[in-house]
Amino acid sequence: MKSFAVLFTIGCAVAFAAQKPNVEAIIQKSVEANRADFNAAPQYNYKERDREADGSSKTYQITMIEGTPYQRLIEINGKPISAAQQADEMRKQEQAAAQRRAESPDQRKARIADYEKGRRRDHEMMEQLTKAFDFKLTGTRKLRGLAVWHFKATPRAGYKPPNMNAQVLPGMQGQLWIDQKTYQWVRVTAQVIHPVTIEGFLAQVEPGTRFELEMSPVGEGIWQPSHFSMKSQAKILFVFSHNSQQDSAYFDYERINGLGHSPTSGK
Repeated sequence: MKSFAVLFTIGCAVAFAAQKPNVEAIIQKSVEANRADFNAAPQYNYKERDREADGSSKTYQITMIEGTPYQRLIEINGKPISAAQQADEMRKQEQAAAQRRAESPDQRKARIADYEKGRRRDHEMMEQLTKAFDFKLTGTRKLRGLAVWHFKATPRAGYKPPNMNAQVLPGMQGQLWIDQKTYQWVRVTAQVIHPVTIEGFLAQVEPGTRFELEMSPVGEGIWQPSHFSMKSQAKILFVFSHNSQQDSAYFDYERINGLGHSPTSGK
């Protein structure tokens, strides 16, 4: 009986190991999903609501015009702007569109290149998260009605930040929630746990700095940001404190096509 019990225990352990998700494979598939989302982002118009520390907010319609986004104010504190303001904002957008259409090839190229540079910087920072941290699977969860894997992220020994933006990562820890069906990042959070000096700048990022990103489906297997918040605490010249924060929601994504815009389900 004892030998049978031992064999049974070993068999259960082997079966459990066989069913246990491969962390490295999950993270890699999530990176691939993020790349698809990054490539698709310029194909969408959307709304963005920026909330200030005092609780006030402004909402913008973000429209892709001639290869780069244009931001048009549509609401203040959750209420539509006046008819006169709407007309003025539309006039500004039409002027911007006309200016872009009138650009020389070199001007157009420079404008789009500047936009893509910022996009690549943000995307590279997100991809560095998978290189800067070791991920430990803690189990499965339900988040916003989705079945997700939950990971804890801790600094990876020997990680060398490739650029200035990534220099803060060795001083951070975080959490990651990945959708079990699509391998999309449903939510990611990270916070500074010890001061980090930014080389080349007389500045130090302090504990209390944190960010949170949430993603949601917008149709056709693509996910885009639905919420981003960041609170930073730093010392400039290692003496003077500098605090800043951002809280933005993104919703009403619409896919751009040759016939105009067709709404998707993302909010």
